[in-house]
Amino acid sequence: MEQEQVKRRRFDKQFKMEAVRLVTEGGRRATEVARDLGIAANSIYHWKYQLSKDRESAFPGKGYLKPEDEELRRLRKELADVKEERDILKKAIAYFTKHGT
Repeated sequence: MEQEQVKRRRFDKQFKMEAVRLVTEGGRRATEVARDLGIAANSIYHWKYQLSKDRESAFPGKGYLKPEDEELRRLRKELADVKEERDILKKAIAYFTKHGT
């Protein structure tokens, strides 16, 4: 039994902003705009929610994070590196105290 792979369509920031604008400023219904654009109405509702939540960093794009998420990622990596260095030093101390150098 073969499974069909569904290819996800990707939309750029301008497309999403324009779709939401058509609903909010154009006075059209989300279902109508979605049908015209060939997308699901739920996508427009989701994009509208994202814009209302954080207009500045909505739709960051593929591989990009919001500034606060990028900072969190960087800090977690730094913490992991520091923990690894600490563990190496602990093992070195244990080795040298055991072998009496």
